[in-house]
Amino acid sequence: MATRKSDVIALFDVDGTLTMPRLKAKDDMIAFLKDLRSKIMVGMVGGSDLVKQKEQLGDDVLQMFDYAFSENGLVAFKDGEPLASQDIQSFLGEENLKKLINFILHYIADLDIPIKRGTFIEFRKGMLNVSPIGRNCSHQERCEFEVYDKEHKVREKFVAILEEKFKDLGLKYSIGGQISFDVFPIGWDKTYCLKFVDHVPTIHFFGDKTYEGGNDFEIFTSDRTVSYTVYQSLSTVLTSLTPRSVTQWCLRKTQCSSANRFSFEVTKSPIY
Repeated sequence: MATRKSDVIALFDVDGTLTMPRLKAKDDMIAFLKDLRSKIMVGMVGGSDLVKQKEQLGDDVLQMFDYAFSENGLVAFKDGEPLASQDIQSFLGEENLKKLINFILHYIADLDIPIKRGTFIEFRKGMLNVSPIGRNCSHQERCEFEVYDKEHKVREKFVAILEEKFKDLGLKYSIGGQISFDVFPIGWDKTYCLKFVDHVPTIHFFGDKTYEGGNDFEIFTSDRTVSYTVYQSLSTVLTSLTPRSVTQWCLRKTQCSSANRFSFEVTKSPIY
């Protein structure tokens, strides 16, 4: 039996990559991850907190991966054991945090969109998650808002206003998923998790929101990663997916010869 490689790790985003947004992972996806982990190290990094990651990937999520990163790695685990954690409350201080939350709530109150539900701000350990429609919306309402947002740029406009209003707080705003965006200190994006795997020579990253402003962009463009844009959830193609062919359904990051831009090409190169 071949020895598992310890010099390669495959690091996966959750929503839109391992699962459809906020839905549970399919059984064949879980089996795929288990198979891949027998060959190389495997990790996951998501913006959601651990509770939501358990809802999507199972209660044993920490045992499924060598490294598991909640809230972009601000809450980190190795082999199921805690590594470290950070919190936005200490970073901002109560007065700044209160001003930010009050402004967000006033803005949403005045926002004219087709429907609103509840839980417009979710206070997480390392970030705020802001949803104009509210996280209590149904799956159907979530999908409808995503379509509406693509046309009307609700989140994009909201983020632009916050960037100007609170430009002195050192915050980053990252649009992810279908209905929300994250607010966190600069540097606390998904590249934060890379400090925990920096000893691994080769880090493959797979994510869907890799465009500028998306919550996978910074880690996608990091010099430390060999990165891929997943243009359909891996869980939708698993009938023919094997670890060696995983990149058939991704777009690989390649450096252009001029400027500091990235071009994309379909790749079938193995990751181990």
